[in-house]
Amino acid sequence: MVERAAVVVESLRKSYGTVRALDGIDFSVPKGTVLGLLGPNGAGKTTAVKILTTLLLPDGGRATVAGFDVVADAVPLRSVIGLAGQNAAVDENLSGRENLELVGRLYHLPRADARARAAELLEQFDIADAADRLAKTYSGGMRRRLDLGASLVARPQVLFLDEPTTGLDPRGRLDLWEMIEQLVADGTTIVLTTQYLEEAERLANEIVVIDCGRVIATGTADELKSKVGGDVLEVTLARKTDVKKALTALRTLAAGHPKVDSAAAHITVPVQGGASVLVEAVRKLDRARVKIADLALRRPTLDDVFLALTGHGAEEVAS
Repeated sequence: MVERAAVVVESLRKSYGTVRALDGIDFSVPKGTVLGLLGPNGAGKTTAVKILTTLLLPDGGRATVAGFDVVADAVPLRSVIGLAGQNAAVDENLSGRENLELVGRLYHLPRADARARAAELLEQFDIADAADRLAKTYSGGMRRRLDLGASLVARPQVLFLDEPTTGLDPRGRLDLWEMIEQLVADGTTIVLTTQYLEEAERLANEIVVIDCGRVIATGTADELKSKVGGDVLEVTLARKTDVKKALTALRTLAAGHPKVDSAAAHITVPVQGGASVLVEAVRKLDRARVKIADLALRRPTLDDVFLALTGHGAEEVAS
């Protein structure tokens, strides 16, 4: 018998006036895995999470989490899920310990159990030394760890992380990634929304790419990279004023949408043909009298995939 998925989403729709935040998305998440919802701001990721965590009603379609319907079974569902949003949802006027104990009491844990669980999580997330300090004295990374700890007080079967590393420095981001990996190793199912390509590639067993409220691609990181179908040509120009001429010169080599950083005079172009493309690119740019500061050929990244699929970068705001 096939084990039921931890999360099932079927034709989910949600509109705000004339804006379709979700336009019939479908995906599922096997138990004990991480699904990465990848897309720019405005793509519909947070709307999907709000529906799956019973904070928002859908306009159509259906979804189940841990076997519970998100609309019909909203009350019992809340006892088996956890949510850490984009901003740390902690009471700054309480200590770290008091924040976690309060969450435990809200989940109807006996006082002694809430106290014990708080102590356990403070140790797990390396904030035990600051347990009795007010949360408003915590650094950004400490608040994010406290917020993640709060989402785990009731030992949820499914954990929703909505852009959990937003605002963290590189060290804090790596620390949080390691904590998430440990949660998955312990059997937690995670739905992770992110704009960070490297985050999705490192953490997610499968990635669902969302743009303008629709699922435009699904697969593992390697499967999605294969959609680009070749290598990526990176060109840095000696003069910023040559960007347009360079794009025109390289047009016939492009196998997808080019990405341009005009300020850095940098152009990224999906190409096919291997190393021979480098020689042809040099010839074309030379004929166009475009001076090259640097030229390289590399394998595609998830950012290249998103650009190829949508025509804009994954961290650009969707219109």
